[in-house]
Amino acid sequence: MTTQPSLTERRKAATQLDIARAAAELFAERGPDGTTADEIAGRAGIALRTFYRYFRSKEDAVSPLLSAGGARWRALVATEAADTAGAELREALVRAARASLTAETEGWSLGHGWAAAEGTRGLLRAAADDAALRAVWYRVNQESEEQLTDVLAALPGLAGHAEALELKMIAAAATDAIRLALETWAASDAPLDGDAGPAALVEGCMRKLLQWL
Repeated sequence: MTTQPSLTERRKAATQLDIARAAAELFAERGPDGTTADEIAGRAGIALRTFYRYFRSKEDAVSPLLSAGGARWRALVATEAADTAGAELREALVRAARASLTAETEGWSLGHGWAAAEGTRGLLRAAADDAALRAVWYRVNQESEEQLTDVLAALPGLAGHAEALELKMIAAAATDAIRLALETWAASDAPLDGDAGPAALVEGCMRKLLQWL
């Protein structure tokens, strides 16, 4: 039985998200090396001590944004794959990924719509050239993979039909498909929609990586 977050927890999450958005904007504009924690705090409208109450480093500050996208995708997976198994699971994973990465949905980590997508592109481009920021991106993906494994294990349609290692392999392939597609799209100038957009790239990567299902 799930419990609703308290008012204090909601306020904390909102503050973290404000800080994360400020950090992402500055990283996209100036790069991590050209941004200080003090500048992030200033843009977020908080004191520097408040920043360090929530995050250990300036790079770590973007993790709530990156995590939010994965959380939405996993929620969609739980809905799409509620009664699936075998090959049907692959299609459910693809549908959930597409739904979380289209311009019409709220699946983008940095907010909603086209401007948010461009913010994501800028952030991932910054991560490509910064080891500390890239480490945060990889950590978020690893955590998402582990959480997706738990989501898959709880699906009624898979109960008794998949071993723990198999579920981990599915989660790893699906998570890496999204990571690789987003990185490929971010490195290009392709628009959000179309054959070179992230949703199409994710579908192609996911179908290939999950062929063995």
